Amino acid sequence: MMDVDGVLIDGRREDGRPWHTSIENDLGFTYEALHREFFAAYWDDIITGRIGMRARLDAALRNVASRVDPPTFLSYWFERDARIVDPLLMALASVRAKGVRVYLATNQEHVRASYIMDTLGFGTRVDGIFYSAALGVKKPDSAFFTKVGAIVGLVGQEILLVDDSDANVSAARAVGWHALRWTAETSTRILEHLASLRPC
Repeated sequence: MMDVDGVLIDGRREDGRPWHTSIENDLGFTYEALHREFFAAYWDDIITGRIGMRARLDAALRNVASRVDPPTFLSYWFERDARIVDPLLMALASVRAKGVRVYLATNQEHVRASYIMDTLGFGTRVDGIFYSAALGVKKPDSAFFTKVGAIVGLVGQEILLVDDSDANVSAARAVGWHALRWTAETSTRILEHLASLRPC
């Protein structure tokens, strides 16, 4: 089970910095304003599938930058938050070749989940995706992990999570999963661990 943001996808393609680094120059409004009007107000409900994104984003953009419509903003966001960590992707390809199933386990809403699978091509590189808006619950809630485990039909240490969040790693371990925290310092060790995996 692979986390996406901060693990398989790591910021802007050109430099790895956050996707919104130059948003004020590019789109004419600050990330702080967008965060206040959109992310802080609605994101928890959007990312758990309780409300849709489009109407809330449209209203937020009218407040911060009326000339920018949702499709333009989403294109900007998704395209700039799309640097794939190739060494990890290559390691996962080797793991799958041995017969180990590889899934994405991520906090996403529906539109970006589709972008990740279809436009970025992960749909052909993993065995599926488990994401918060579809499950109705987000990491680190224990229900996220128990739902995913039930769907794949595996339990406890049969499942490995690789995630960059301490909270998510701790929550996965609390329900019995094996979990490793992905950082710059641990990446080499995790790649070596992945190379040693065999099917259950």
